[in-house]
Amino acid sequence: MSLNLYSSISDSYNSNSQKIRVLTENWVNEYIYCPSCGQNVSEYKNNKPVADFYCATCNEDYELKSKKDKMGKKIVDGAYSTMIERLQSDSNPNFFFLNYDKKNFDVTNFLVIPKHFFIPQMIEKRKPLSSTARRAGWVGCSILLDTIPTSGKIFYIKDGEKQSKDKILEDWNKTSFLKESHDFKSKSWLLDVLGCIEKLNRQNFSLNELYQFENHLRLKHPDNNNIQAKIRQQLQILRDKNYLKFESRGKYKLYL
Repeated sequence: MSLNLYSSISDSYNSNSQKIRVLTENWVNEYIYCPSCGQNVSEYKNNKPVADFYCATCNEDYELKSKKDKMGKKIVDGAYSTMIERLQSDSNPNFFFLNYDKKNFDVTNFLVIPKHFFIPQMIEKRKPLSSTARRAGWVGCSILLDTIPTSGKIFYIKDGEKQSKDKILEDWNKTSFLKESHDFKSKSWLLDVLGCIEKLNRQNFSLNELYQFENHLRLKHPDNNNIQAKIRQQLQILRDKNYLKFESRGKYKLYL
């Protein structure tokens, strides 16, 4: 896999944005495989409005977003209303994010975020365009990358280093149980507790350690009056899905 985007196919384009679009799509089409099944992805040729790539083997769709320099905490997307509608439909694609160095066009980061990690709280509504703009009143959105759990950011390339295919497939399948949840409120709780577990940054942890995030979770879920019970409920779900295991009373261990 080459980490450089350049290809002569972009030489006929004058616009830098068009050049980047062609280069990034060509690179993904040449080197990237489906994180669900490991087969090569293909580019849609008919400008499908909700996706850029697809896997012919497992029928997963992918939308590509690219950004120069650093990934940052958010990435600009399209219309807010369209994004929210997509989250609630079966046509919602997974997201590929490509980060490149604008000086030499080297890929520095490339990751996939499975669609089952997206909930409305991760989508930021932007200010409407001014009355003098060509699309006056149009409301866009940004994807808040820093609100997505680490387990939902599966890197092919991280800081210029390639990750193994086996690890990518394993990381994808580890959280595929989230596909089963179609209720945003329930999924929000599960993702928030996942995020708290990740903040502990260790394989073994205790229930009391998670209780330290009670105030943090209360701010995110002000309508819940029994945060500790809700934490225990999410741990039970994660145990049933083989994401973690129960070691002893109040003690848990993440599966590697």
